[in-house]
Amino acid sequence: MSATEHLAYALGKPEASGVIRSQPEDFQVDEDLGFELTGEGEHACLHIRKRNANTDFIAKQIARLAGVKNMDVSYAGLKDRNAVTTQWFSIYLSSKPEPDWTQLNCDEVEVIAVKRHNRKLRRGSLKGNHFKLVVRELQGDTSLLEQRLQTISNSGVPNYFGEQRFGRDNLAKATGLFNAEFKVKDRNKRSMYLSAARSAIFNEVLSKRVAAASWNQAVEGDLMMLDGSHSVFSVETVDDEIKRRIAEFDIHPTGSLWGRGRLATAAAAQQLEQQCADSFALFCDGLEKAGMKQERRALRLPVSNLEWQLDDNSLSLSFFLSSGSYATSVLREIVLCR
Repeated sequence: MSATEHLAYALGKPEASGVIRSQPEDFQVDEDLGFELTGEGEHACLHIRKRNANTDFIAKQIARLAGVKNMDVSYAGLKDRNAVTTQWFSIYLSSKPEPDWTQLNCDEVEVIAVKRHNRKLRRGSLKGNHFKLVVRELQGDTSLLEQRLQTISNSGVPNYFGEQRFGRDNLAKATGLFNAEFKVKDRNKRSMYLSAARSAIFNEVLSKRVAAASWNQAVEGDLMMLDGSHSVFSVETVDDEIKRRIAEFDIHPTGSLWGRGRLATAAAAQQLEQQCADSFALFCDGLEKAGMKQERRALRLPVSNLEWQLDDNSLSLSFFLSSGSYATSVLREIVLCR
């Protein structure tokens, strides 16, 4: 069983299934930084379109061409490999001469634009991503697809961490790491294992809230997050004002991203999160020892500008998601992907 297969569905398990990523062009992602590059500074920024290519691999290719350390090349977010994606990379050149970036061009990579910026692009420093997806070879009962899509457009989906976060064996690696079975010198790999463990705990909390139909509702002791920000506040009483703000997508209930410190929730919300934490005792202890701090993540994911076209055997989708969210978490509420 995959790391997400057991998670509860907000709309019930889909009756229809289809094939995703039958070709890279069926999964297109365009990054939206949400700000303009300055046009000057010590950082060269490359807008790159890649096909069937790994973000980190491209970053290393850029570092080699520029003659800089890998750490001098950065990007705002990882993008899917089996896809056609566009994203920005920043390279700290300082006084180094700027290379001929067109040397990066090949069948998998195209440099679209080059622009200077006054600081490094950092992970997560983007507004979000625009997606264009095609699901082919539809099978099963497709009669409710339109209804599901309209509900998702109006109500959003559970903000699960997608299967990409867990890779083939990131959770198994996290277990080995926390059991002191081996050490991990590679910082990126260690970060992936820690993130996978943290994400598994969050997904469990969210799944239980979905099963209880409270993932998009406030419960006593909740922490609410303002839409489009990481600002949170506690809810002592679930009154009409809180319900109105949730209904208008102004605020969202949150779940715990585990780390050091006490849970900031209270009452029923804290009780549920603590129960999930207890069931992941090894992960929680390992994350705390690794120095991770308690953080929060919205339980609900708005799906903006959702449009679709349903043919006899395919479904085309386009939508926008905020930074840190997963298109696969939208897809799982629509169809079962084969």
